Amino acid sequence: MISWVGIDISKSNLVVWVRPQNQGYEVPNTPEGFAQLVEQLSPYTIGRVLLEATGGYERKVMAALQEAGFNVLRINPRRARAFAVAMGKNAKTDPIDAAVLADFAEALHASHEKPISPEREALRELIQLREHFVQQRDDNKRRLQQAQLPAVIEVIKDHIRYLQIQIKQFGKAINQSMRKLDAEKADRLTSVKGIGTVATASLLVYLPELGELDRREIASLAGIAPYNDDSGNHSGKRQIYGGRARVRRALYMSCWVVIRYHADFKARYEALRGRGKSAKVALIACMRILLIRLNAMLRDGTEWR
Repeated sequence: MISWVGIDISKSNLVVWVRPQNQGYEVPNTPEGFAQLVEQLSPYTIGRVLLEATGGYERKVMAALQEAGFNVLRINPRRARAFAVAMGKNAKTDPIDAAVLADFAEALHASHEKPISPEREALRELIQLREHFVQQRDDNKRRLQQAQLPAVIEVIKDHIRYLQIQIKQFGKAINQSMRKLDAEKADRLTSVKGIGTVATASLLVYLPELGELDRREIASLAGIAPYNDDSGNHSGKRQIYGGRARVRRALYMSCWVVIRYHADFKARYEALRGRGKSAKVALIACMRILLIRLNAMLRDGTEWR
């Protein structure tokens, strides 16, 4: 008999539910708890373990379960909540959430979620800390425009200088880490004018499926595939929805550079603007083509064309 497992995760605890046995228990969110969890799940034939992305609290247990040989899938909490509402389960407690995830684990079919690797997690940490420092720097630049006291102005300037140094150092560390993760993919992506080190690293971390899927799947994962909104005689406006926001942020600035330096992208963007499309719509269309070409380049092992 195949069993399905849902795990509701908090900072301190893991609430587990196994179906169809309908057995639930709780273990601490610690290495000792992970060992206990693996031991308790070992007697079952597990089809899938499903858990939610919870701001990083799920990463260690997910890695421990994958290392133990379990098929583990991490999903966006919005999907789990939408499934619960669709199943008529409006109450929300940790055991209920774990049971809903166990039900959802069986209902889900193929997924593109890739196993976690230590190299990928190390690069993720570097990128996210750099993003945090960049946000702090930009916040301080805004504060600097409003500051009046000379002492305050000097402190803010000192902090900005410190953050600039740290951001530059992180750029070097990110470059080394991403080549340790996948040097071949990194070299191919950075060979494209407009795709820099940070954008490449972000794609490797947040879109590891790049180069392994078809054009529709990769655009959908990134959230830049337009969806129809048609029903009966109504023909709605197509629009993007969902996907991975961090991937879109990585592509956003890169695509502006690509439009500037690659004639075919510039012509495509200007043609869309000439047809009355807004700058945002035209840019997203170019981002989609850019991602599709990068995906094909990695998939086929070819150079940028």
